[in-house]
Amino acid sequence: MSNVGLLYVGAILFINGLMLIGVIPGKSAAILNFFVGGMQVVLPTIILIQANNDPAIILGAAGLYLFGFTYLYVGILQVTGVSGEGLGWFSLFVSACAVVIGVIQFALGDAVFGVIWWIWAVLWFLFFLLLGLGKESLAHTTGWFAILISHLTATIPAFILLLGRYESNAAFALGMAALGVIALVLSLALGHRARGTTAPATSATASIAT
Repeated sequence: MSNVGLLYVGAILFINGLMLIGVIPGKSAAILNFFVGGMQVVLPTIILIQANNDPAIILGAAGLYLFGFTYLYVGILQVTGVSGEGLGWFSLFVSACAVVIGVIQFALGDAVFGVIWWIWAVLWFLFFLLLGLGKESLAHTTGWFAILISHLTATIPAFILLLGRYESNAAFALGMAALGVIALVLSLALGHRARGTTAPATSATASIAT
């Protein structure tokens, strides 16, 4: 994935997480979704034009499209009021692709990004449960997980890559996996806590579905 694109994945996951827990209105978040989604459709198209049929470059571009289409879809939902079931089922497709790309990253010797792609697969599966299956009780859990992993899996690795200091190794990969599990456990706890407050879960879901 493009280092610059990865940096903005961190930004948009953070914003969309805040939207899901009700901190940011959906229409406000839509603007950045259009910016980042557009960037992650235009950039991989340019990359593919210049790829010269290089399989590694094409694989990286394919991953960018998965993110770009998601964010454009989110932005469109905010401004049109269309329900989110289509995005939910698309998220299931993204989740499955992320699992496969993670396996490929392991096969290519990059265990860290193998783990990162699997963490993203969990997040997109939560989007599927929330929007595709209407599991509104998972709204805050999904939002908090997006917030917690936004910088863990995107912003921080992007800066490491931009500085030329990235090195994939077993210790780094295990640490990333452990932090991903901790983020999921914390998100489940925070989501359970939110369900006990006066704000209904449907209000967070509505921010992305309408």
